[in-house]
Amino acid sequence: LEKVRIRGSAVLADRAYGARAIREYISAHGASYVIPPQSNVSDPWPVDWHLYKERHLVECFFQKIKWFRRIATR
Repeated sequence: LEKVRIRGSAVLADRAYGARAIREYISAHGASYVIPPQSNVSDPWPVDWHLYKERHLVECFFQKIKWFRRIATR
């Protein structure tokens, strides 16, 4: 994240990036985070689930690119 300007944006990530250090880094640089807490977190934070669904669209896009690469290289 050090090489990317994140000020004023929302960082979408999966549960693996929910560590306190990562969330504090994002907040310190003027951005918000949309990272759902893991199931074993004792003090979960609020998540905008509608915005988190945007991450799913990006994941589907990359999956389609991989699928077409498989066809193109045959």
